[in-house]
This record gives sequence, C-alpha cells and structure tokens, in this order.
Amino acid sequence: MNEVDQLLFLCTGNYYRSRYAEELFNHLAKKEELSWRAFSRGAAERGSPDNVGSMSPYALDALTAKGVVPQTRDPQPCTPADFCDAQLVIGLKEAEHRPLLERRFPEFAERVSYWHIDDVEFVQPSIALAMIDDQVHHLISKLK
Repeated sequence: MNEVDQLLFLCTGNYYRSRYAEELFNHLAKKEELSWRAFSRGAAERGSPDNVGSMSPYALDALTAKGVVPQTRDPQPCTPADFCDAQLVIGLKEAEHRPLLERRFPEFAERVSYWHIDDVEFVQPSIALAMIDDQVHHLISKLK
C-alpha cells in the first residue's frame, strides 16, 4: 500500500472553515486518487461555546450540496503531534491564526502556509466557502 501524505488544515475552533476544507479536500483527493489525506484542528486552546454540534451548519449544508458526506466528530484543538504528523500545514486566515500559532506553537509556526479566508462574522459563508473551494481545487491541482 502507498504511503499517505498528511495535510493539516487549521482554523480557530475546528468547526467551520478547517472542517469544510478537510472534508472537501479528502473528497476530491480520493476522486483524483492522490496519496494525500487531510485532517483539521483548531488553533485556539478551546472552541467557542457558540459552536453547537460537530460542524458548522454552513459547512455541513455546503458539503451536502456537493454530495460530500462528512465525518461526524467533535472539533479538536491542535497539539504538537499534529504538526509532526503533517507534511503540509495550512492556516485558513493568516491575520487570525499566525498570532495564535506563534504563541501556542512557536517551534512549528514557520511551517504553516496561509490562506486568507475570513470567519463567518466578517464575510458571508457563501463567499468564504467559495474561496475555500477555489483554494482546495488549486491545491489539488498542484499536488497531482
């Protein structure tokens, strides 16, 4: 069996953007028969009490509309082991996540590449999720 490369997506609470990116990436990577698998975590020490359920309804609805059946699991905070497991690490919003990662994981902060996808309080989910779609498709093309 081929070795699988690991991709870590990070957002603040592992509830909306990173979960969406993870599930979409895995769906597309499987279709393209890539040797990559994504997982996602939250850069914050704990998620927001406003996050109810395993995933944002915005992310869940958008994935369902694409025919993607996401994993059911609770949001998970990032640990140092997650960085060790990943060959590629992507933070979903540099201005938001770089300071968190530099404070919590200074030894790994330079390994993170960043996208610029705002959270739900700053941009409509339809816009943010479309931006993630574009970034994930571009990444899949680069990894082929």
